[in-house]
Amino acid sequence: MSFDLGIKGKVAFVTGGASGIGETLCKTLAALGAKVAIADRDIEGANRLAAELNAQGLETLGVELDVADATSVESAVAATTRQFGNLNFAVNNAGIVTPRGAAAEQSPDDWDRCMSVNLKGVFLCMRAEIPSIVSAGGGSVVNVSSICGVIAVAGTAAYTAAKHGVVGLTKTAALDYADKGVRINAVAPGYVDTPLMASRSAEERQGIMQRHPMDRMAKPQEIADMIVYLLSDRAGFVTGSVQLADGGYTAR
Repeated sequence: MSFDLGIKGKVAFVTGGASGIGETLCKTLAALGAKVAIADRDIEGANRLAAELNAQGLETLGVELDVADATSVESAVAATTRQFGNLNFAVNNAGIVTPRGAAAEQSPDDWDRCMSVNLKGVFLCMRAEIPSIVSAGGGSVVNVSSICGVIAVAGTAAYTAAKHGVVGLTKTAALDYADKGVRINAVAPGYVDTPLMASRSAEERQGIMQRHPMDRMAKPQEIADMIVYLLSDRAGFVTGSVQLADGGYTAR
């Protein structure tokens, strides 16, 4: 029995693709034979990663993207379909964190900035991506939420509200497009050991790891692998779901 994921030859659009989970995912999809648009505000980083992968004989494209700007989103998706002909997969991974503080102490500006990227950005991206995926005959969208989209974490009102919003948006869109051949799911990672996390103190990192029953953070590859599964034909009957990858964090 062959184990074909149905990834080879497909076109994938990954936001926040130049670093962290997104970078690992772009490398994984390209290695599996997908044509990958690496979309990021950091266009130099996106182009650098694309050049690295293309030098290996893979097919990728760096695309400049500000997910909070509708024109930028539409332009990035159009550049992808212009380069590769269509769009089969989309992963809405771009996100930011804002300063922590009790709900009534968070500034309106921080709230608006968090919502514009972490929630509105996912909406704008799906708005541009889904028609292209439908036109290609169907495919899959994965939105990156968080454990903060499933539970609450003190001091993160804006982030938690946005990530809960991503879960609701994912489920609603999944219902809207289930009969059009587009599966839409979310992943909800716990803390992930990315370069951003590496900048924290050893004490902070230890405290974060101890919150997970597995006593460690996720590796970017572990999150990327779950996303690949959700994109793949192996998840053909999976839509409207939120897949936790949190080392048992939310099981307590």
